[in-house]
Amino acid sequence: MPKRRVVIGFIGTTMDAGKLDSRWERWRPTVALCQHEDMLVDRLELIHDTHSAALAKRVAGDIQAVSPDTVVRFNLMNLRNAWDFQEVFAAMLDFARAYDFDTEDEEYLVNITTGTHVIQICWFLLAEAHYLPARLLQLTPPKRWEAGHPGGYDVIDLDLSRYDRIATRFEAERVEAASFLKSGIATRNAAFNRMIDQIEQVAVRSKAPLLLIGPTGAGKSQLARRIYDLKKARHQVEGPFVEVNCATLRGDGAMSALFGHVKGAFTGALQDRAGLLRSADGGILFLDEIGELGPDEQAMILRAVEEKRFPPVGADREVASDFQLIAGTNRDLSVDVARGRFREDLLARLNLWTFTLPGLRDRREDIAPNLEFELRRHAEREGVQITFNREARDRYLAFATAPEAVWSANFRDLGASITRMATFAPSGRINEAVVEEEIERLKRTWSRGGGEDGGEALLAGLLGPERLAQIDLFDRAQLAAVVGVCRTSSSLSAAGRTLFAASRAQKTSANDADRLRKYLARFGLDWHAVAGGA
Repeated sequence: MPKRRVVIGFIGTTMDAGKLDSRWERWRPTVALCQHEDMLVDRLELIHDTHSAALAKRVAGDIQAVSPDTVVRFNLMNLRNAWDFQEVFAAMLDFARAYDFDTEDEEYLVNITTGTHVIQICWFLLAEAHYLPARLLQLTPPKRWEAGHPGGYDVIDLDLSRYDRIATRFEAERVEAASFLKSGIATRNAAFNRMIDQIEQVAVRSKAPLLLIGPTGAGKSQLARRIYDLKKARHQVEGPFVEVNCATLRGDGAMSALFGHVKGAFTGALQDRAGLLRSADGGILFLDEIGELGPDEQAMILRAVEEKRFPPVGADREVASDFQLIAGTNRDLSVDVARGRFREDLLARLNLWTFTLPGLRDRREDIAPNLEFELRRHAEREGVQITFNREARDRYLAFATAPEAVWSANFRDLGASITRMATFAPSGRINEAVVEEEIERLKRTWSRGGGEDGGEALLAGLLGPERLAQIDLFDRAQLAAVVGVCRTSSSLSAAGRTLFAASRAQKTSANDADRLRKYLARFGLDWHAVAGGA
């Protein structure tokens, strides 16, 4: 025996009254749903408020005329504001919980055609969450030249293929968003791809601060900008993207740069200054190298993040700025907390969403796709298409993915390398001669700890930013010098002879290689790692 069909829906105070002056003029959806010959409605649960009680009775009478077998039951629900989501959802949830569903003998449809848009959304949410064991019913009016026709209808089962296609579309958009965060680069590193998937979900679902940890040149700034672009494309932010490297903020000017000041706040304050936090209102503030901020700035940042308010320098009143904070650092801030250099409460606020970006030397499988990306960037920037010949590309990738390539400045090293080769490429083709020259240039740069970060970048590439942050500056300087000698020496013994030349002259016998080996071991290093495979 087939189940009885029950339709639940709100009365349409405008459409069911026939007040619309259009092709819907004589189409009354609640009456029309009972006129379909191929869909018998055994019972209609008609929801209405006190003001529409008379209309509900008229609609019930009209249904009796067109479908005598349909039973109409009235359900009173008084809403103060049918456009208030919280009120509507609460009332409809109470209705669903109180309703005596009999799924063994009855099948249920909820009519999403009538009612406010808020009501229609709530029907979907309740059905999707299984508070209602029902499918959705969408009615459509007839065309003008089909006057008297009940129109059409569509039954939407959220558990079947129609919803699967919607879910598939959402999944495709999620994958597209993750690719966007990676600048369209088809990365091959599984851990990095998992991290980007997580960042994509956090970016579109959360307004809480994010902390990006990674060595210099790992792409923190670029990723922060892409997060902003993704949120803006989803209409989740309206304000600007404001970026500042905290390492450039020094002394009294740091507070003014971040929080602004009022005219006359200090000598030289000739006019008001908004400050970076106010400039980021409605958008995203990216504080790179946040660990470089002083204690006063850290305290103010924490207050601004939590309260969305702060006082400019010299001001008696607070100002407001609602921004999302993304912070970047190349070191372990928990070490700075232990040493009293960073506020524990600020780190706790940042630590909700923390992502560690690996350096290029930990993503060697991604060098090839990033190589193509850098060539495309060069073409966009310079307007000239540059390519590798096959032998040159193979030679460069063999070097770039080998242990001797330390990539101390990470993707900045790679980008600069591609730019140099593209500039020297004869007739737009990078050949083996150009590649060999570039390889030697990179070896010389890394051997002396060169690049914009000097020995710090070299050590960061060897040890990682977290381990490096735990080493005193005195020891870092000495270690960088030792590593530089190792990079230019042919063997462990040769490096030892150079490093201990003075002291060994005073000894009858010396094992310089062993001394050097033990020194490197103090920092968790060995000759193979330091010499780049030499």
